[in-house]
Amino acid sequence: MNESKDFLHNIVDEDLKSGKYKKIITRFPPEPNGFPHIGHAKSICINFGIARDYNGHCNLRMDDTNPTKEDTSYVEALKDAVHWLGFDFGDNLYFTSNYFPKIYDYAVALIKMGKAYVDSLSEDEIREYRGSVTQPGKRSKYANRTILENLELFEKMKNGEFKDGVHVLRAKIDMSAANMKMRDPLLYRIRHANHFRTGDDWCIYPMYDFAHCLSDYVEGVSHSICTLEFENNRAIYDWVLDSLELEPPRPYQHEFARLNIDYTVMSKRKLLELVKGGIVSGWDDPRLPTIAGYKRRGYTPQSVLNFCDQIGVAKANSMVNVSQLEFCIRDDLNKKVPRALCVLEPLKVVIENYDGYEEIDAPYYQEDAPKRGSRKLPFSREIYIERSDFMENPPKNYFRLTPKQSVRLKHAYIISCKEVVKDSSGNILELKANYYPESKSGQDTSGIKVKSAIQWVSAKEAKKVEIRLYDRLFSCEIPEGIEDINPNSLKVIKDAFIEPAVIAQKPDERFQFERQGYFYADPIDYSDEKPVFNKIVGLKDSWNKKTKTTKHIQKDKALHVEGTVAPMSEEEKILFDRYTKELDLNDEISNTIARDKQLSDFYEEALSPDCNPASIANIIANEVARELKQTNKLKFNAKQISQLAKLVDDGTISNKISKQVFEEMVKTGENPVKIVQDKELTQINDPAKISAIIDEIIAKNPDNVSKFKAGNAKLLGFFVGQVLKATGGKANPKVVNNLVAKSLK
Repeated sequence: MNESKDFLHNIVDEDLKSGKYKKIITRFPPEPNGFPHIGHAKSICINFGIARDYNGHCNLRMDDTNPTKEDTSYVEALKDAVHWLGFDFGDNLYFTSNYFPKIYDYAVALIKMGKAYVDSLSEDEIREYRGSVTQPGKRSKYANRTILENLELFEKMKNGEFKDGVHVLRAKIDMSAANMKMRDPLLYRIRHANHFRTGDDWCIYPMYDFAHCLSDYVEGVSHSICTLEFENNRAIYDWVLDSLELEPPRPYQHEFARLNIDYTVMSKRKLLELVKGGIVSGWDDPRLPTIAGYKRRGYTPQSVLNFCDQIGVAKANSMVNVSQLEFCIRDDLNKKVPRALCVLEPLKVVIENYDGYEEIDAPYYQEDAPKRGSRKLPFSREIYIERSDFMENPPKNYFRLTPKQSVRLKHAYIISCKEVVKDSSGNILELKANYYPESKSGQDTSGIKVKSAIQWVSAKEAKKVEIRLYDRLFSCEIPEGIEDINPNSLKVIKDAFIEPAVIAQKPDERFQFERQGYFYADPIDYSDEKPVFNKIVGLKDSWNKKTKTTKHIQKDKALHVEGTVAPMSEEEKILFDRYTKELDLNDEISNTIARDKQLSDFYEEALSPDCNPASIANIIANEVARELKQTNKLKFNAKQISQLAKLVDDGTISNKISKQVFEEMVKTGENPVKIVQDKELTQINDPAKISAIIDEIIAKNPDNVSKFKAGNAKLLGFFVGQVLKATGGKANPKVVNNLVAKSLK
């Protein structure tokens, strides 16, 4: 952690000073319903870090209260993530299911106190009775059941005598509470499902708010550290423990800001959709923000720890730029990893005045080179250089090889081009060159001046490898779905060449391929027969050159701030709570709109009963916010944005087409419905039309079809992308995804 203490460390200091606790015990309590991601890494660092800093311990507890979504594979992934980050939970691995009998007894105790009752309202009625932020709720008539009736019904629920949804157990608190979480929250629900640990022993399962605080208490946890989304849940946490009059000491909940990263989704539901939909190859796909994905890509534990340390512990939600994480891995690897030569797109060069063979001694590292080792680079008459390192008609300031300009081969000699060999179509097949014997690197007496050095490999001795070039999975800052997938997030190069010394290293070695980036031997697919390397990250951040709007937002908005941001005002907090709790917007979108009065006023005006509030919010937080930064006067109005969102909700146009319509609205102020009609942008939903296009694309790509059927699931994304491209983005992405999957079976 940082030397200057964050607010959580200050809380622990005060609690120890006052004698509130004798030992600090924290816990990391994930639900095992998906693989852990970078957001979990932050929570792991905080909880295990605080325990370490105060000579306490941190429990790893699986919150396994929903048997329909949980699995042992997720448990193992969570355990592995903790260990990979360098933390040890020792014997302190627990499951909420360990406490099911005890939690049930606590529920019975609340019923006997008259503080809990069995409710038989339907799910829709419970939602209706709950009220709103401005209107109090109405208590269920079933709250009048006697204690005896409630005890009998609850026992029958436990015994499996009712179907799912017939009854729930609720706390009896206050249906007019300002905090809607306190309006008689659910404590138990019926769920006839096999649990991966307890089997069919239980058919009722406790809700998170009831099980969490009691599990903390049973384990002797002192500080229950949660993300801000659980801030309002703290009232239930305290109510349960206080109502049961449990023997002290008891735990207290404290909240910190969750980690949000742009160009990234960290919703388990959305990640699961990507995995199940075949958009990515699995939970460990190197493009995902999962710990398993980072591991497979080649990130180091230290780089993730440094990232979590840099962003700090904040009290207010903010958005961190993904380039900060990428900086951390570059910074960690820069002085650690050996350098090597690799050619991704080879162009053959025949050095006509060189005969023979030699091995050139080349250092692995730039700093302290003699002490840190070297390797032998084979040099021969025929070599490969990068195709982009030669140009026949170069632009100004091109300093690599040309017919008139010499270049140095890294660690070796200077060469000049004598002849360009082409095929009948004018494509360059190879170069004929001369080398200068007196120009050997480190011993150069040639007097020839060159402005750059390029990578190369000896054609005969080089090893053919597969290179997987990974980029960001999404192409926009706050992605919505598969239509925002970056089509260039993965490029596979089958015929790259690498110097032989690399293959002789340990399989898990990381390298800096000079002038290319940092690479890692794929831990699953790599073999001596088929070496596969994953690109971890480039040598510098080239992404921000592609996106011009990022700097705007970083300067002017709290959305893109690295680290902490100023706390929300009371008015902003009220808006944020309304957006997240009443309108069900996600934290990132709510944070963006609530903090900007111009945006929030625009949003309030745009809200319509005919349209999903989240759809309107997405357009305003992304498109309208960007436009407002560039002009003070909009040609369109809030109601038109509502109409645009409705077109997307109705399936009339896709999200991708909506961006095209929006750009037209920016230019003309035209009604979105008219734009769609005039430009014939209506989304294609007809399976027959889409299937015909799919058939054509499948027929044109027989090799990829064979590879897909042989097990390369990544190619599903290729076919989906091709269909969307062929329809100009008009085809419904979900329909396309389903039909492509069926067609490829």
